[in-house]
Amino acid sequence: MPRAPQSLNPFRVLVRHRNFRLFWTGQTLSLIGTWMQSMAQGWLALQLSNDPFVVGLVSSIGSLPVLLFSLHAGALADRTHKLRMVMTMQSLMLVEATLLWWFTWSGHITVGWLLLLATSNGVFNAFEIPARQAMLVELVGREDLHDAIALNSSGFNLARIVGPSLAAAVIASAGLAWCFAVNAASYLTVLVGLTLIRLPPWTRAPQTVSPAEGVRDGLRYMRSTGIVWALMRLVTVFAILGIPYITLMPVVARDLLNTGAAGYGVLLAFVGVGGLAGALFLASLGQRFGRGRMLVVSSLSFAVLLILFSIVRSVVLARVVLLLAGFMMILNSALSNGALQAIVPDAYRGRLMAAYSFVVVGLSQVVGAFMAGFVARAIGVDWAIGGAAAVMLTYAAWAFHECPELRRM
Repeated sequence: MPRAPQSLNPFRVLVRHRNFRLFWTGQTLSLIGTWMQSMAQGWLALQLSNDPFVVGLVSSIGSLPVLLFSLHAGALADRTHKLRMVMTMQSLMLVEATLLWWFTWSGHITVGWLLLLATSNGVFNAFEIPARQAMLVELVGREDLHDAIALNSSGFNLARIVGPSLAAAVIASAGLAWCFAVNAASYLTVLVGLTLIRLPPWTRAPQTVSPAEGVRDGLRYMRSTGIVWALMRLVTVFAILGIPYITLMPVVARDLLNTGAAGYGVLLAFVGVGGLAGALFLASLGQRFGRGRMLVVSSLSFAVLLILFSIVRSVVLARVVLLLAGFMMILNSALSNGALQAIVPDAYRGRLMAAYSFVVVGLSQVVGAFMAGFVARAIGVDWAIGGAAAVMLTYAAWAFHECPELRRM
């Protein structure tokens, strides 16, 4: 029988899977609050210190726990109730956001307190991210996993559009502290959605190795599986060198484009609009194009666009470039994530997603944002972004030439 043509509706996964619909709705609303906090936290760090290095430090230290704990958290996710683990961490993040609101509202916030609270949030993220990523397949099954990952990215980027814009309005009308209060309230939405999810009863799989050996076994699997290792190296380079341009956006907005907090929020919103368009494109039309070819195009284009962003001084042109960069960035990340999850056996899923978050959240901020902040202070934020993008472009061209399997996925 000929295969029925796939629907072009990018939201078809939400229609088909009640559990994913509950998860996606709550998660997207919560992410709006998270983006509000992220924008306000970066601007608060700049206000308290007037130093781009401190802006990068606040971002990077919040991801240090991901670097330290995520691999062990992945091994834990492979042997525990993922939904329960996600709910526990989300509850703790609600407490952290509430404390950040109180310290800022009461006038007691300092760079030290900001660093401490960012670090605690990073600890919770280290355990929540791999469990949440590995749980996706339980919500939709393998058949719809690629589309669910793309749609999950659309929620992330919808929040990136709404969050900074809403944060700019809240900062202007009520002050920075209330961005943190809205984020605390937003965690309630995701917790409500998670409590309504119904999964088959969880049974603990028999464990024959210790958690530490489980981590080593997961690393051996990644290193010995050629396509997984090639993808992880590509993800690592792009995470360390590509993602930190968002961390430096407050400095770009103020020093290169001469805009305030509102202009900074608009720049982030344009990245989000592009990312949302890229995610919806992938969810609706991704099956009609070769995923390997799209990975090549998105990787090379993203690097070129960041080089262009580093040299423009027009606010209008910068917004256009960020729109396209957001589109290509989300294609690159969603395609890489989807390919990894399609390849990995279920027994290694939590550990592979932990390695993915180790790179994308941990290394990108601890190493990438720290380096970017250091270079920005030493020779300028434009060189920090453009120079990193040039290295990305060179590596991507080499990687796709050396590993043809990446082009044929």
